[in-house]
Amino acid sequence: MRIVDFTSEHIEAAVRIARRNYEAERNFVSMLPAVEEFPDLRPYAENMLGVAAFEKDEMVGYLCAVPPFSHAFGSTDAVGVFSPMHANGTVPENRAKIYARMYQAAGDKWAKAGASSHAVCLYAHDRTGQEQFFRYGFGLRCIDAIRGMDEIETGPGLDSGMSCIAACEFAELRPEEYINVLPLDHMLDAHMAASPAFILRPSATMASFADMAACNNSRYFAARNQGRIIAFIKVERGGETFICETPNYMHITGTFCLSEYRGKKLALQLLNFVIRTLKGEGYTRLGVDFESINPTAYGFWLKYFTAYTHSVTRRIDEHAITKRQ
Repeated sequence: MRIVDFTSEHIEAAVRIARRNYEAERNFVSMLPAVEEFPDLRPYAENMLGVAAFEKDEMVGYLCAVPPFSHAFGSTDAVGVFSPMHANGTVPENRAKIYARMYQAAGDKWAKAGASSHAVCLYAHDRTGQEQFFRYGFGLRCIDAIRGMDEIETGPGLDSGMSCIAACEFAELRPEEYINVLPLDHMLDAHMAASPAFILRPSATMASFADMAACNNSRYFAARNQGRIIAFIKVERGGETFICETPNYMHITGTFCLSEYRGKKLALQLLNFVIRTLKGEGYTRLGVDFESINPTAYGFWLKYFTAYTHSVTRRIDEHAITKRQ
């Protein structure tokens, strides 16, 4: 096997591999949309952080990444690189060996560029690829999932112990009401900082929270009890994969429910309210991304959404980086 730098002359073959891998995932996740045009790979050829694998004259894989960025995952001091869903792939045959050889070459490039956090987005049903990265010290970190806009069955009716939930009001908040979500957003930060997630991200101020909501064109849906917001779901047009650019798609980017209201199907009822609202606007697909190391999110979202990516990550020894620079 021959490993070379990924260049513009490899793009056409890379897109064929990307399309083949995407269609393979669609066989498992039928809700994924048909995609006519894949994202432009030219930036990955230009940054010289990618590699391509060849068997004789056939390109059998490619592994590229975005340029290094500070504060990987928004909560560390590490410099990171990330290979998005469309920026890596292999032919089905000898997939583990191809990924192994490509990462050995690409990982060296990433380390020389100063990145100690290496993350790669793989398809959720690509067990072979994931197992190879696990052998190289990677672990599961993030998941993207998707569903249609059919309402979710809530099961048996509410019992008397859930009368407070039955009295809840569900509504989409007006922009001037968004700031009322800030206390729950801070509680979400505290939840993510606790074990086992250990993700300590700076909490938003009133000003930064308002700016972020406006810049991202965020929409907030909330459950209220006696006027008090007790749960929220934030949705946006953007997300973590190129699926988010397809028509009639919306993406969940934040959710929190007060602890005393959990286990009572409140979050599910709020999710159904979001689905009904978006479906009425013509949206046909709803996505979400979340950390697999957050057990609350993992347990909730995978009940109602189907995973289509598993992003794996590895933190290498920073001392090894200085030797390569």
